Amino acid sequence: MPAEIIDGKRIAAEIRAEVANRVSRLNMSPGLGTIIVGNRTDSATYVRMKHKACEECGLVSFHHPLPEDVEQKTVIELIQKLNADERVHGILVQLPLPKQCNEEQVLGAVDINKDVDGFHPVNIGRLAMKNREPMHVPCTPKGCIELLKRSNVQIHGKEAVILGRSNIVGLPISLLLLKNNATVTICHSGTPDMAAQTKKADIVVAAIGSAAMVKKDWIKPGAVLIDVGINSVPDETSKRGYRLVGDIDTKACEEVAGMITPVPGGVGPMTIAMLLQNCVTAAERTVES
Repeated sequence: MPAEIIDGKRIAAEIRAEVANRVSRLNMSPGLGTIIVGNRTDSATYVRMKHKACEECGLVSFHHPLPEDVEQKTVIELIQKLNADERVHGILVQLPLPKQCNEEQVLGAVDINKDVDGFHPVNIGRLAMKNREPMHVPCTPKGCIELLKRSNVQIHGKEAVILGRSNIVGLPISLLLLKNNATVTICHSGTPDMAAQTKKADIVVAAIGSAAMVKKDWIKPGAVLIDVGINSVPDETSKRGYRLVGDIDTKACEEVAGMITPVPGGVGPMTIAMLLQNCVTAAERTVES
């Protein structure tokens, strides 16, 4: 029997409806301030999608495009203005940043209460601590956990393998799985036999950035596969000349896995839904304080 498809679009739509309902109960519109540096097409597309989602859910977005050669000092000054702006409840700095901007210093300038991307060093530090909680959790990892929970996947006591150790996905998702009492193994470029590790896993999160790297014989029968990868591969049948695939060889692994997320339509929609959720949470905290 083929694996059950975890429909990220449907689950994200449910969360966005919940967000819109929470917004309707506030006496103000939560505000999201976005900063984008340079003219990368993919970054611009992601930011437009986030603004559209804000509008649909009743949030207000404040967009601040900056030139590719902007000085780091200017970026940080803008962040400080957004930190002080009462209309702005969440701040998103679109990554990657150009080489003249130190990512850690720029992200560290964001008020942790407005750090709706969850990348501030203090928020990541709290995520790593057993008895502390961050103000906000990084959106893609948080979305992965939501996919599991809303698909009734048991995490407690399960073996989880993470492919990739990035600050954006690999490390935070490993910490979230630990907080949910999974036993976690992180695989990376220095892992000698990644397939052997993955074969033991009840839950696999692939975020390594290599098209269809995870093969059928890597998978434990019945395992749950969360594919974070987005890779472009040539496709002459497509009008664009390419198609998007994940880090998992989906068609082959469907024959073995119990559940699997598609690419596109799996984790991607959840990332934006979690951003909206974090922003509304930040707005609600200002009302409560």
